[in-house]
Amino acid sequence: MLISLFGAVESGVIYALMALGVYLSFRILHFPDLTVDGSFVTGAGVAGVAIVGGMSPILATLLGAFAGFIAGCITGVLHTKGKINALLAGILMMIALYSINLRLMGQPTVSMLNESTLFTQIKSWWVASGFDAFFNNIVLSLGVERFSGTWLVFTVMVILTLMVKVFLDYFLKTEVGLALRATGDNQKMIRSLSANTDGLIIIGIGISNGLVALSGALVGQYGGFANVNMGIGMIVIGLASVIIGEALFGKRTIIIATLAVIGGAIVYRIVVTMALRVDFLDSGDMKLITAVLVIAALVAPRMIQARKEKKRRLRKKAELLQRKEGEVHSA
Repeated sequence: MLISLFGAVESGVIYALMALGVYLSFRILHFPDLTVDGSFVTGAGVAGVAIVGGMSPILATLLGAFAGFIAGCITGVLHTKGKINALLAGILMMIALYSINLRLMGQPTVSMLNESTLFTQIKSWWVASGFDAFFNNIVLSLGVERFSGTWLVFTVMVILTLMVKVFLDYFLKTEVGLALRATGDNQKMIRSLSANTDGLIIIGIGISNGLVALSGALVGQYGGFANVNMGIGMIVIGLASVIIGEALFGKRTIIIATLAVIGGAIVYRIVVTMALRVDFLDSGDMKLITAVLVIAALVAPRMIQARKEKKRRLRKKAELLQRKEGEVHSA
């Protein structure tokens, strides 16, 4: 049980990068970008091919992220310069990326099991450092059963994800970032102030898909392979992470919102892992579980808010009745 939950948290932190990319396009720019399903594979495929070709895993990962950035920029160009509907532009790019990814990879699956990846390069130093024993002793001191796994991937991904989060928080508070947020809120208003909204949308969608591709590159190295179909449903998973995070942790500021997205990605993975342990559910039900989670995250806050509003109205009505009764008695 503990190993399953730890694996869920571990994968949740990796997919949190993808969720941050989805947050940037859907919440900041209000752009329904379906390129995500394709750019996720682009990141994994480009990184996989580069690693198999002998490139440094760090450079290969950055190259995968850059390829996703280019794909996102093309989607932005299709929408802004080609005047294609945002949803349709994303769908067209997603379809095109399937063939592009297959062409880049040369085959449906690129294996990295026997290659030097980002995680295997750090492993030798990690084992010598003794961090696993240190973390396991902390867990044992808390009364939890001894954990036999490694903390390498979890620690590296927490550090990397928090670095990306801090960068995104900082970027969205810069002049360009504020203009990007304003473009998402009111494009006509920011255009009236002589801002280049087309350029901002292209950059925003590019960065969004760059983060998605970065997540794909890391997921590919984590799993040991890149597959042309591994991006199917990524947009739904990203949206689920964003919605669940906002429902549980709030979205009052950018710092809280991005942290909520990371928390949402982890909670989503934990809930899916727990659900799949139920006897009558299997791995084929994962998409159904995701749909139910998204529906619950969307509907539950509104139901709670409606219930609070109803109580507030009843309380106000009761106060008015008491006041009228008091005026009658005093008269």
